[in-house]
Amino acid sequence: MSQPIKPPFTEASARAKVQAAEDLWNTCDPDRVVLAYTEDTAWRNRGEFATGRDAVRDLLARKWQRELGYRLKKELFTFSGNRIAVHFEYEYRDDSGQHYRAYGNEHWVFAEDGRMQQREASINEITITEDQRRID
Repeated sequence: MSQPIKPPFTEASARAKVQAAEDLWNTCDPDRVVLAYTEDTAWRNRGEFATGRDAVRDLLARKWQRELGYRLKKELFTFSGNRIAVHFEYEYRDDSGQHYRAYGNEHWVFAEDGRMQQREASINEITITEDQRRID
């Protein structure tokens, strides 16, 4: 297992942290994803608030039960010290076959060990057709 990417971030380590997060989230495995967060992590995801790994695990499990075929891309926006901001977009379909693309921004705060302590996400989504998907 590789060493965790810890703050303070450089441009190279911030980009690596963003890519690692993208790769991890694309597993759609809430048990695996939640290990990247502190025990007391605090989230705002759309209009939902979650505190602690168990609450985050539940949020992610519900998310990926609804969001089928989930694929995510993240892009570094800025970083400083123990903070990173990203732009992202992801695509999925629901159980009726309707496809969606979601766009947003996230602000992350990390603990000294490199785990995320705080995540705030603002997300908007649109309906798309299957042939409009652009994330593989």
